[in-house]
Amino acid sequence: MQGYLRRTGLARQWRLVAVVAAFALVLAACGGGNDKGGGGGGGGGPVKLAFFGALTGDNAQLGINIRDGAKLAIDEHNAKGGTKIELVEYDSQGDPAQAPQLAQRAVTDKVAGIIGPAFSGESKVANPIFEEAKIPNVSSSATNPKLAQNGWKFYHRVVADDDAQAPAVATYMIKKLAAKKTAVIDDNSEYGKGIADGVRKGLSSGGAAASVNESIDPKATDYSSVVTKVKAASPDAIFYGGYYAEAGKLVKQLRDGGVKGTFLSGDGSLDNKFIEGGGPASEGAILTCPCVLAGSSDKPAAQKFTTDYKAKVNADPGTYSAEGYDTATVFIKAIEAGKTTAEDINSWIATASFDGITKPIKFEANGNVVGGDIFAYEVKGGKITLQGPVSEVAK
Repeated sequence: MQGYLRRTGLARQWRLVAVVAAFALVLAACGGGNDKGGGGGGGGGPVKLAFFGALTGDNAQLGINIRDGAKLAIDEHNAKGGTKIELVEYDSQGDPAQAPQLAQRAVTDKVAGIIGPAFSGESKVANPIFEEAKIPNVSSSATNPKLAQNGWKFYHRVVADDDAQAPAVATYMIKKLAAKKTAVIDDNSEYGKGIADGVRKGLSSGGAAASVNESIDPKATDYSSVVTKVKAASPDAIFYGGYYAEAGKLVKQLRDGGVKGTFLSGDGSLDNKFIEGGGPASEGAILTCPCVLAGSSDKPAAQKFTTDYKAKVNADPGTYSAEGYDTATVFIKAIEAGKTTAEDINSWIATASFDGITKPIKFEANGNVVGGDIFAYEVKGGKITLQGPVSEVAK
């Protein structure tokens, strides 16, 4: 009798296990099978997008501008109804050393798309992780040309790269400033050295090769050794490749040291905080960017964006604020087209074509945006003032 009970008890246990297993398979068939690389709203929940860039640190303003522009676009989308989008923020402080860990966290969090990374250095180390996880990433501001040379299928950016910006800077120095003697300084970062090397190449081919080529430590506060070398060369123009925090300190020390040549820098320095850091020494500086500050544009869409941005953020749009809006719009349009998984969104991005706030948005196979001018700005009366496209200003 006890043997019979044991046999019938075991049979009932096996039948129970079989029922549970079958039920689990039904659940998997209903709820699984739709996770195409990264998270999404395939199950009816919100689609999770991420901002990836500096929100704190010395050069955080560029990241904040992008995040605020992206958030405006997402808030406008969510207000209309439909598939909700959730924005998750990953503050990299612009530090490549922190980027891989944050990228892994984004993968674990199953985000369906990355607005960023914002800086070239962090892009270099984070993008391979996104590529392996098949998560589309669209940068609003990373301009190092090498980023588009890795064969990545999930990488894109909405700005022209430094292969366009650096030659434009060199042209401005040679044609607009008629510079014969030049100096080029960089911060030895992925972005700063990259654009500075491009300027060096352009100056050399244009007959105004830099007689001073130096790098500074962005963590240092005293650049006197570089200032001494620049002063001795007495250049007509000095270009700095790096970000606004160091650019402000550098221009101030150059002027205090008696250097008279025109100071130039790229998009990494195009921010009012450059003027705050440099004070009166920043007056007359020339800053270039593959962007038009929204407040400087006469396009109706840009003017509306400026009004809406100021109402939302209580500040004027800054460098790459409008590009942040356009970047978010890339993902929003994909989601509105019914693409809610990472791989489906990426497939949609490959054929994207629409008018953004900043420019027509369409991507080449390597992830670069099609076209894009380089614009020159001057610090005039303590404000950043648009001069126009370098192609017109420096004919």
